[in-house]
Amino acid sequence: MCAGPHLNFTGEINPDAFTLENIAGAYWRGDETQPMLQRIYGTAWETAEQLQAYLKQKQEALRRDHRKLGQELKLFSIQEDAGGGLVFWHPRGAAIRYIIEDYWRKAHLEAGYELLYTPHVANLDLWKTSGHYDFYRENMFDSIEVENQAYQIKPMNCPFHVLTYKHELHSYREFPIRWAELGTVYRYERSGALHGLMRVRGFTQDDAHIFCLREQIADEILGVLNLTERILSDFGFKNYEVNLSTRPNKSVGEDEVWELATNALIQALNTKSWNYIVDAGGGAFYGPKIDIKIQDAIGRLWQCSTIQVDFNLPERFEMEYVAVDGIRKQPIMIHRAIFGSLERFFGILIENYAGDFPLWLAPVQLRLLPVTESTREYAKSVASYLKKFSLRVEIDQTGERLGKQIRTAELEKIPVVAVVGKKEVETKTLSVRTRIAGDLGVLTLDELVNRLQEAITLKTVI
Repeated sequence: MCAGPHLNFTGEINPDAFTLENIAGAYWRGDETQPMLQRIYGTAWETAEQLQAYLKQKQEALRRDHRKLGQELKLFSIQEDAGGGLVFWHPRGAAIRYIIEDYWRKAHLEAGYELLYTPHVANLDLWKTSGHYDFYRENMFDSIEVENQAYQIKPMNCPFHVLTYKHELHSYREFPIRWAELGTVYRYERSGALHGLMRVRGFTQDDAHIFCLREQIADEILGVLNLTERILSDFGFKNYEVNLSTRPNKSVGEDEVWELATNALIQALNTKSWNYIVDAGGGAFYGPKIDIKIQDAIGRLWQCSTIQVDFNLPERFEMEYVAVDGIRKQPIMIHRAIFGSLERFFGILIENYAGDFPLWLAPVQLRLLPVTESTREYAKSVASYLKKFSLRVEIDQTGERLGKQIRTAELEKIPVVAVVGKKEVETKTLSVRTRIAGDLGVLTLDELVNRLQEAITLKTVI
C-alpha cells in the first residue's frame, strides 16, 4: 500500500519531528464501488526543524488552495448537478481564460504554427486504429450509437490532427508543418480521484503536433523548448525540473530512429544549457520524451509541459510525404503541450499567485470607487475612456462608504483602485492606489493609462 521510505520499527521515529495530521475516509484504490476505509494521515521527519518547515509550507498551501480561492474570487465552480469533474468558468475566470488563450494563439502564430479546430467526437474505429481503444480504454467514456455506428467522445486530439494531415499528400518542401489547437477532451476519472481543477473529466489541452523530416527533429525540439521557456516565463515560472525519458523495453520503431530522436532531445537540452534528469526506460513505447515540471512560489513542482517524438501513429495511420527523390516516406511526428491543460494550469496559476494575479492577467485591473452618488457620472465617463485602451475597468456599485469599498476591493484582490471624489471630478484626475506599491497619489487619466499599459506590456507589477 505504501512505496516507502520505511523504518524498521517505530522506535526510529524522532518524537519531536512527528505529528498526526487528520483522518478521512478513502475508497479502496480510489474506486467508489469498493469498501470505504479509514485513512490516518501523519508525517515524520528527521528533525523538528524539518517538521516545522513542512507544516509551514502546508499551511501556506492551504491558504493558496485553488478550490477555496476559486469560490471566494468567483472564478469557477464544479457543478455536481451536471456531474463531477466538469468545470464551469464564471465571468472572472472566463476573462482570465480568454487572456491566456489570446496570448497562446498570438505566441504560436509568431512561432510559425497554424491553428486547427477539430470535432469532439469521432467514429470508434478511429480510436481502434490509433491504438487508444486497446491501450487507453479504461480512461475513455462509453461510446454512443449514431445511425448504427459507434461514436467515441475524444480523449485525445492526436488522431484528428493525423486525419487533417492525411487529407492531402504533402511534399518534403512543406516541412516542418506545425499545427496547434486548444482542443477539449474528455476522460473518465473515478470520482475518488477528482480534485478541483487539477483532476477533471473534461479539459482543454494546448495540443500541438509537428510533422517533419528526420534531420529537422533537433531544430524543432529546440524551437519547442524556446517557445516553452518564453510562455512559462511570461506567466511567472522561471525554475524548472527537466526529465529526459529514454527507450523502454517494449517499444516500436527502428533502433536508428530511436537513437536519432533521443540524441536530438539531448542536443536541444544542451543547447539550452538546461540541467536534466535521465529517466532510463521511462519513455513512451512510441518514442522518447522531455517532461518539464515548473516550480511555484512556495517551491512545489507541477508537471506541465511535455514533448514526445512519435514513431507509432505515423505507422498506424500510414502517413506519407513525397521525399526529395520522389519516393513516399513516413514523416516524424512530434507531440507537445506547454500548459498541459488550461484547467490544471489555471489551478496552478491561482495557487502560485494566491489569487493575487499580476495586472496583465487580472480579470478586473482597475476599480473606480465613487465617494458619493454625485461623482458616479464622472466615474462612468472615466470608465468609458479607459476601456478604449482595452483596460478592464469596473465601477463599485454597492453605494457603501469609501472605507468599505476599499476593503471589498482588497478582499477581491483588485490590483488597482481609484477614488472618485469631488476634488477628482473638479480636476479631472483620480486618486490611485495599488495593492503592491500602495498610494500612487493623484494622476491624470493619461498618466494612469501610461502606467497601466507599461506594466501590462512588461508583465510587471504596479
